[in-house]
Amino acid sequence: MNKNTIMFVVFSSLTIFIWYFFISPPQQPQKHQENKPQIEETQQRSSSEQQSEPISLKSSDSAVLKESIKIEEEKINVETAKYKAVFSNRGAAILSWSIRERNGEWIDLVLPQAAPVMANFPGANYKIVSKSNEKIVFEYTSHEGWKIVKTYNLSDSYMHNLNIALEKINETALLPQTELGWGPGLGTDMKEMKENTNLTRVIAFTAANPGKIRKLKKEPEPASLFRWSALDNRYFLAAFIPENPSDFDQIIPSRMDKKHPLSITVTAIAPKDSLRKEYSVDLYLGPKSYTYLRSFNLGLEKAVDFGFFGFLGKAALSVLTFLYKITNNYGWAIILLTIMIQILVMPLTLKSFRAAAAMKRIQPMIKEIQEKFKGNPQRLNAEMMNVYKTQKVNPLGGCLPMLFQLPIFWAFFVMLRNAYDLRNAPWILWVKDLSAADQFMQIGTFNLNLLPLIMGIGMFLQQKMTAVTSDPTQRRIMYIMPVVFTFMFWTFPSGLVLYWLTNSVCSMILQYFVLKKESNKVKK
Repeated sequence: MNKNTIMFVVFSSLTIFIWYFFISPPQQPQKHQENKPQIEETQQRSSSEQQSEPISLKSSDSAVLKESIKIEEEKINVETAKYKAVFSNRGAAILSWSIRERNGEWIDLVLPQAAPVMANFPGANYKIVSKSNEKIVFEYTSHEGWKIVKTYNLSDSYMHNLNIALEKINETALLPQTELGWGPGLGTDMKEMKENTNLTRVIAFTAANPGKIRKLKKEPEPASLFRWSALDNRYFLAAFIPENPSDFDQIIPSRMDKKHPLSITVTAIAPKDSLRKEYSVDLYLGPKSYTYLRSFNLGLEKAVDFGFFGFLGKAALSVLTFLYKITNNYGWAIILLTIMIQILVMPLTLKSFRAAAAMKRIQPMIKEIQEKFKGNPQRLNAEMMNVYKTQKVNPLGGCLPMLFQLPIFWAFFVMLRNAYDLRNAPWILWVKDLSAADQFMQIGTFNLNLLPLIMGIGMFLQQKMTAVTSDPTQRRIMYIMPVVFTFMFWTFPSGLVLYWLTNSVCSMILQYFVLKKESNKVKK
């Protein structure tokens, strides 16, 4: 491996390292409360709380507003095996929506500063017409002469439906404009909260074929151009999927500043002459599991970001899912997939190792030429090229597998970080989550991560086996690389470290046999 190759690997690795650690300050996550009853209605009569809450009724009638404040707030709790939610009659809104993960932890998708979400006319206290596991119906009649009926049709999965019906009671009344909103921000767990603000996005999926994901940052976009819109972060998604996109006016992303997360608001087209208008929207409120989202055939799986080498990440996830069905363990699936990749690239790998072994064999000749012609650069280059030609050695032959591995490495990195399927997936012993650092033990505030240490030792041994340069500076750089990689991988997903460790072990085994064969040639 020549100096340019070494520098290429070092700077490529540092680029990944800098990207990964360019994150924002941590935020405090929300603590979750357990709800024991299946469905429970509670009442709160705290006048001080009611007066402290901002009321923004989209009506000019202050008498209705004052009357609404006097009415006590009622809450409805719904819990299923996959989620639990808290609804409020004030605005017919959602106060909390928690997802149960495979480790039993509850993740509230409504951040404390965001509650309530999905409110329509927040100052209005709706009448609860009916409530059950399958359906909650709210109704509000305004002083101006219009009525709104808001129906949450709930399922035992993550896909639900919201129906909003507006109706004139007084023919002279004007039907108001309604909207759907979530945010600011979307909830996640403690370890992801640190970078949650930077990772929260407002996205929309174009209606025209082929559908594409667009990130909306500042300017409103016409809702009719998109099949659905959503607020998402690394692992969770809150998506609005209208039955008729033309019923809606704009998708509006907004944020207070860069220190605060984004919000999404979808406004409906206000009916002018209609006596009645209905809006039907499917709501996906749940994890970004690529396989599960793809089953809806709506393009929701496009929300899972596989990065620049997305096709490799998707292929890797598909094979991992298949191997998981066989092993019932994503850790062993990663090891098997790594071995499969090694077999696939074995011709290139063997060519690289043979080139490295040949370079090591001709080092005495190269050193002699360098000393003999050190004052004549042109003659030195000519003699070195002559040695490469006569000895049939390609000095760049050792770079091919490295160039091939970098896209795979990056695809694995992004896939392991963004695929919900691997979240909280254990391997063995202390490795409980392949999407996070292994954290073998904690010493004070320091986390001792064992897998990166083992990986670093393996890389050091591999570098020692392949050292082909007599230049002390280059040799030092090569031996520093395992230290750099260990430091870089320290907080990387343990699944990625496991992949790189397995890759190093396979490479060392192949190198051993290649070097042994070359050594026998030299002896003969």
